[in-house]
Amino acid sequence: QVQVAESGGGLVQPGGSLRLSCAASRSISSFNVMGWYRQAPGKQRELVATITSRGGTAYTDSVKGRFTISTDNAKTIVYLQMNSVKPEDTAVYYCLANDIHINYWGKGTLVTVSS
Repeated sequence: QVQVAESGGGLVQPGGSLRLSCAASRSISSFNVMGWYRQAPGKQRELVATITSRGGTAYTDSVKGRFTISTDNAKTIVYLQMNSVKPEDTAVYYCLANDIHINYWGKGTLVTVSS
């Protein structure tokens, strides 16, 4: 069973920065796609950003130019660098590891943007 774990959430002021990390129990290079999703209170879970095994990235429109998804050189961690955060970025952020036909989810990390 693959384990996925997020870390790095917390309280950040509007306009500030935060970096989330996602680690899996096997090399992230073995997955088809890694992604970050978020779920705000009372809303559905939505896609934030993805990175493929070849390094291709994609972002939802609301975070383009502010968030960056990347991996470390050893391909063991997926990061989500969040800059210029806004109150509407407040949500539980989840990491997804896609293995073609199977999705592995982490338990989430809470990000709260507030002054």
